[in-house]
Amino acid sequence: MNENAGNAEGSNARDRKDVKAMQKTAVDLLIRLHIVLKISKLYESNNDMLQEQAKLLFEGIRDVTAAEDEATFKVRQGAIFFNGFRVKFVLSNYAIFKFVLEEFRKREIGAMSFLSGLTRDELIRFMIVLAKREKKASFSFEEIAGEVREAGIDHVVLEKFQPNETFTSLEKNASKLFFLSIFHLKETFEKEQRDENLKLNTTRRLMQSIFNHIADNESFICGLTNIKNHDEYTLNHSVNVCMLSIALGRRLGLTRGELVDLGMAAFFHDLGKLETPIEILNKPARLSEEEREIMELHPCQGAEKLIQLRDFKRLPLRAIHVALEHHIKEDDTGYPHYFKKETTNLFSKIVKVVDYFDAITTKRIYRKKVFTRAEALSLMLEHSRTEFNPVILKAFVNMMGAYPIGTLVHLDTGEVGIVFNTNPETPYLLRPKVKLITNAQGNKVDGEIVDLTDKDPGAEKFLRTILKALDPDTYDVNVSDYFLAQAQ
Repeated sequence: MNENAGNAEGSNARDRKDVKAMQKTAVDLLIRLHIVLKISKLYESNNDMLQEQAKLLFEGIRDVTAAEDEATFKVRQGAIFFNGFRVKFVLSNYAIFKFVLEEFRKREIGAMSFLSGLTRDELIRFMIVLAKREKKASFSFEEIAGEVREAGIDHVVLEKFQPNETFTSLEKNASKLFFLSIFHLKETFEKEQRDENLKLNTTRRLMQSIFNHIADNESFICGLTNIKNHDEYTLNHSVNVCMLSIALGRRLGLTRGELVDLGMAAFFHDLGKLETPIEILNKPARLSEEEREIMELHPCQGAEKLIQLRDFKRLPLRAIHVALEHHIKEDDTGYPHYFKKETTNLFSKIVKVVDYFDAITTKRIYRKKVFTRAEALSLMLEHSRTEFNPVILKAFVNMMGAYPIGTLVHLDTGEVGIVFNTNPETPYLLRPKVKLITNAQGNKVDGEIVDLTDKDPGAEKFLRTILKALDPDTYDVNVSDYFLAQAQ
């Protein structure tokens, strides 16, 4: 090795070490910021717990500003950057990452810089201003910036998000991606029927985009799966299963590459239904024994179609397993009837859970009962260990929440709302974020999104509490319309 090559290699090693150290610093500061902001919402500035946690945050900021003059968090397209480095997150800190991102969004903050010379007292005053809650759900950037100036906070600089980076752009792009996925699957099915070559490279890129959107805004993607197109059931269902499977696999700790493969497998899990006569798929009555046998052929037919693809080498092998196994139960019953114990692929077990959930929450001509999302999860828990893998089902239930995204709820204020975001923190599992769609008098409104963890500062009482979940069909509410409206 020549001297220049050795220097370059040493430099690259140092760069990697520096990036790793910066990532750790950024995550540590995000955790501290999250803790202090939470406490600041509940207590006054002289509270001992607030003082201690603010001290830890201040010391972390001071260490950074001593070397770089400033410690800056920026939000760009659903990602958080710290001093120019994109902050990576893992399952263990995802809830914190998501919380901080949401706090920036609702305050219209694009960047937050802590400058050299910041004092601990100044930091606490700033956090109190940032955490201040009015009766309305949030207040504007201009109001916050004004209060920061009035409080004499000179070493914290806020920047408003840029007009070309509006926070609704994520929802718009996610909605486009959802319908693009349905269009691509429809085109794929049609090509398969005409025996034309499928664009599996396009499918893989689509899965990568879905992964990116789930990483940026998992809640909204889960909300979009409330869309149920009854005329294109198989297509809509397959896309819903694909998106929820990627989200679930991410919660289970799969790598990005594995999640892309899982997405492709879920995307094509019902390909075999192309061979099932439409009169059987949409029969309004119970299937005869002969019709049931024909229906139960679709897993084998789907696996066969995938194996016969001209571009088979670009397809993950586990897609064959999923097409074949997604109706195999945890106790090895189900169909097709050829399995020995413990042969079912992990991807198949994941898709099995999501496939069942989306199916029973979708109105079909032959199904008398359509379950709400909460009812579906409750039913599925009753069949843990027989129908579903208990570990995977538990992760799915935790992901969806006690009141899953899209649940219509009645609040103790008399208002009715739709759950838009779950709360991952254990003490607040029953306190998601809810979009209000009626006022206390029952009149329809285009209300704000409220956080059910918000309290009345004087009475230390929650402002709103869920009394019960409601059936959207009973109240003629199309939940998916509200998610699509967010993307307009």
